[in-house]
Amino acid sequence: MTGTTATPPPPRRGTGRRPTMADVARAAGVNPSTVSRALDDRHPFSRGDTAARIRQIAEQLGYTPNPAAASLRRQSTRTIGVVMSSITGTVMAMLYEEIAEACRDHGLDALLATTHDDLEAETAIGRLLLSRRVDGLIMATARLEGPGGFLPELAADGTPFVLALRTDGHSPAVLGDDRLGGYLAARHLLDLGHRRIGMIAGPTYASNALGRVAGLREALAEAGVEMDDRLVRPSDFSMESGESTAAELLALPDGQRPTALVTVSDNTAVGALAAARRRGLAVPDDLSVVGYNDTPLAARLPIPLTSVRVPLREIGRGAVDMLLRIRQGRPVRSTAHAPTLIPRESTATARGIL
Repeated sequence: MTGTTATPPPPRRGTGRRPTMADVARAAGVNPSTVSRALDDRHPFSRGDTAARIRQIAEQLGYTPNPAAASLRRQSTRTIGVVMSSITGTVMAMLYEEIAEACRDHGLDALLATTHDDLEAETAIGRLLLSRRVDGLIMATARLEGPGGFLPELAADGTPFVLALRTDGHSPAVLGDDRLGGYLAARHLLDLGHRRIGMIAGPTYASNALGRVAGLREALAEAGVEMDDRLVRPSDFSMESGESTAAELLALPDGQRPTALVTVSDNTAVGALAAARRRGLAVPDDLSVVGYNDTPLAARLPIPLTSVRVPLREIGRGAVDMLLRIRQGRPVRSTAHAPTLIPRESTATARGIL
């Protein structure tokens, strides 16, 4: 005796068995993979009429997707881990916003963690993010000097990652052209007649800080101005460090004191302005000051700050795009985006120059 086996109807609400994707597919007359695409609002297919009909059938059956199972099928959580030193500084907060927006455009989520530039914290936080099965990491905490840190571990494990703003010198990175930025700041001051130009230089482990110092040196050498190394001093990126470091420079004897300062960030520039005020120096008449990053604060200070604008949008979006290329197995190479000098009222012609 021959015959056919009837396909049982899909379960309905209240039957006791949880409906599956296969049940929805049978009811809709499509493959389960089509149901998966219809129920994934990140997929272009989900926006069509067929997808709307499938979602209606899923609702009638009482089917709800299992996010964990979906991520296992895709081998992806659609989440990118973002590691930064801090977001109390405006620059990192702005960069994160650009990264998060780019992630949303690709149907991804961005999960942020901060390290306060501590190597042990970087490793612990990086491992924590990977335990959450993020699809890759964007790291804005790279260091140039010394062993340690989390990057060698990532490279050894084959984890997709990209550096942003700072580089370790060899990993894939999306940066600002910091050497050019330092050059533009110094060239601006040289054109105003300044010859004793100091720099609040940032930390010696950060590639962006070192690049800006290199640009300053290049501009001075090009102009035939001898660099006084006593005028270039390390700092961190904070207002407090900018104020204390500027105070040291401005306490130098007359004739040795700088007439202009390039700073590693707008925050350090604000600190330098405070130090100048405490010493009774007028900006820009007695001291010209250039910031870096051109955060929204720069144009709104009582003395609007000349600053070097970093293309954070291009860096943030570029980092996301590069990470996706790495996940796809496509070749990548590090890129550096050119900054722009924005002159404002904190810089002026050096005294004695017509």
